[in-house]
Amino acid sequence: MRAQRPSLAVKKPKSKPSPSAPARPSAALLIVVSAPSGAGKTTLVNLLLKAQPRMSRVITCTTRAPRPGEKKDVDYHFLTAEDFLTRVHAGNFIEHATVFGHSYGILKADLLDPLRAGRDVLLNVDVQGAATIRAQAAKEPELRRALVTIFLTTTSIAVLAHRLKKRGADAEAVMQKRLAVARHEVSQWRNFDYLVISGSKQEDLRRALAIIEAEKMRSSRSPSPEL
Repeated sequence: MRAQRPSLAVKKPKSKPSPSAPARPSAALLIVVSAPSGAGKTTLVNLLLKAQPRMSRVITCTTRAPRPGEKKDVDYHFLTAEDFLTRVHAGNFIEHATVFGHSYGILKADLLDPLRAGRDVLLNVDVQGAATIRAQAAKEPELRRALVTIFLTTTSIAVLAHRLKKRGADAEAVMQKRLAVARHEVSQWRNFDYLVISGSKQEDLRRALAIIEAEKMRSSRSPSPEL
């Protein structure tokens, strides 16, 4: 009878820890929505925020007085002219401008902090403000990688005039001034990534959501597939 040979324990090679994936830049989007007065920009922004609860809305600073129903630090940061100027000199704004006699500005921290935390940021600005953001993005890769610009307008200036009259928020002289500015703003639509011709509220929302979904799937923003 043969003696049994002692069994040799087979040592399994230690599994090597899988290399950690290289750090990727944040895929968060900076979505800039611009439109002439009366085109439905504020309505669209509010619907987007309801549809995308994790989206962060940047609140604009302004020196104008609150309109009926507007709340401080919810609709706008309402500042005095002196406070606004102090922040300008301190370099707190990523962009600021004077529109219809009032100052408006976007605080750098309100825009960059949520982006760096991986949250989409929604920015509601006029055409002048959007141009400033584009110029900043051209110099800063962090902004350029995140930026998506959408221009919302009606089919014609006549439709826009009808909406402004229906809103009834401005005197006739002010409304005519807004329409003159609107003609210039609409002429800038080619400077934006996307043009949305306003229809119903739900149509505008559907189109904006489609834009956001498509931008999320860009290869430059998507994680690399495993091979």
